[in-house]
Amino acid sequence: MKFSDFTYERPEISVVTGSLEAARKEFLEATTAKEAESILRNVIEINEHFSTMATICSIRNSINTRDEFYEQETAYFDENHPVFSKAWNEFTKTVLESPYQEELEKVFSKQCFTQWELSLKAFDEKIMEDLVEEAKLNTEYSKLLASAQIEFDGKINNLSQMTVYANSKDRKIRKAAELKKAEYMESIEDKLDDIYDKLVQVRTKMAKKLGYKNYIDFGYLRLGRSDYNAKDVAEYRNQVLEFVVPVAKRIIEKQAKRIEVSDFKAYDIPIFYKDGNPNHGKNKDELVSSASTFYSKLSKETKEFFTFMVEHELMDLETKPNKSGGGYCTMIPDYKAPFIFSNFNGTMGDVDVLTHEAGHAFEVYTASKLLPISDIFWPTIEACEIHSMSMEFFAYPYMDLFFTEDAKKYRFKHLSEAITFIPYGVCVDEFQHFVYENPNATPQMRKDKWKELEKKYTPWKDYDGISYYERGCYWHRQSHIYNTAFYYIDYTLAQVCAFQFLIMDRENHDQAWKTYYDLCKLGGSKSFVALLDSVGLKNPFEQGTLKEIMPKLEQILKEIEV
Repeated sequence: MKFSDFTYERPEISVVTGSLEAARKEFLEATTAKEAESILRNVIEINEHFSTMATICSIRNSINTRDEFYEQETAYFDENHPVFSKAWNEFTKTVLESPYQEELEKVFSKQCFTQWELSLKAFDEKIMEDLVEEAKLNTEYSKLLASAQIEFDGKINNLSQMTVYANSKDRKIRKAAELKKAEYMESIEDKLDDIYDKLVQVRTKMAKKLGYKNYIDFGYLRLGRSDYNAKDVAEYRNQVLEFVVPVAKRIIEKQAKRIEVSDFKAYDIPIFYKDGNPNHGKNKDELVSSASTFYSKLSKETKEFFTFMVEHELMDLETKPNKSGGGYCTMIPDYKAPFIFSNFNGTMGDVDVLTHEAGHAFEVYTASKLLPISDIFWPTIEACEIHSMSMEFFAYPYMDLFFTEDAKKYRFKHLSEAITFIPYGVCVDEFQHFVYENPNATPQMRKDKWKELEKKYTPWKDYDGISYYERGCYWHRQSHIYNTAFYYIDYTLAQVCAFQFLIMDRENHDQAWKTYYDLCKLGGSKSFVALLDSVGLKNPFEQGTLKEIMPKLEQILKEIEV
């Protein structure tokens, strides 16, 4: 069955919640662990079916944000997901109070029960209206950015399509493209500030209703973080400032010399070579064909996986009018089918999608065959990103399939950007901590703070008079800041782990792949730090991890530089 044939039928919320309540009462009357396990399995099926319908709806809505049917269905889920969560949490609360918990943990994993405990702490009936409001605001933000129609080069472009011009080897085109994007963003600046302010207020209100000083601890709880806190993250940011920022500055300085620009500006950052960035020159079908060859060569497991993705048409990759921006991988539980969504735009980022998002998809495809419940098919978000970012590095030896003569350029640019990304990632994180520590800060205060943090972590950024960015508005473009508070640091934590796979792969490929596959098989059956311990990866929070890794990465850069 292809994705287009997957059945969508709106789940009637009253029927679903009624079934959960009936199962809860039945569970209370269970007299053996086996009976309790059987009831729990039935409820898991109800949960996974509801999630399947919500996911199919979300995918089809993001493919065409103006499809009236799925727009209405998305609104239905925005309105009713908190109602479902209430009923689901009532059931899991009963399970967590069960005399059979110890036996059930052996079947479904202790981590599953830990995540349920955190979910219970993060949900209360008194914040249901706030959760609905939060979902509506996130949808409003996504639609606002998806509706961009930017006239440039004789065409009407969305924000993703403008990336092509931002990567032009012609400096005048790059600057003009950035000006046009900034012009559009500035035209909706007040709306963006208003949406964000409302999100901050509604999240703060939720946290205070549940007894938290501010949203920070509550936000960590909602992300399922069980073995580190804001203090650990702050100390990690200090490590980044000490050990990564200096390396990133050296990369940028060399880049300026390489492209022969004496007055390096922010719009020069995407360009690594004077004659232009690596160019795959392939259409969507050709890129997918190259990816199929790569995954066939990498391992028998990845060959089986990618064949499944292609045959069932579980990827929507090309940008088109009214399609939501960005890219993601999700999972459709009833079909045990990952789905990859992206906006190809002709840049090297198209290739990153077929490694990064496919890394997510491979993990969840693998775990879904081995683990008993979809709640632990995925690990928590920071661990999820290890699989995707590491897959990008495992693809290095096969880049000739995608780029032919530009493969060497790709590898060097990709690794350089992976390093320079980390300071930006922690900049986003520290900004969010400031915002939620100071929920009454004005839009201007937030912009001033962003400018301050950019100078701290990315001092090479010079916006060359583009007022919108110089006023501290660049963060409006970062959807994670709106959609999932505190998420963005996860990419940097995972990148530190992925760097370890790159180093390991260059030393012993077989061992590196075994370690990676072992990590995929564990899915979300353990917490972030426990997953790292299980496969022998160094913890990014530990003092000395970045100090040890960064010199090795600089050495690799020297070896692959072109």
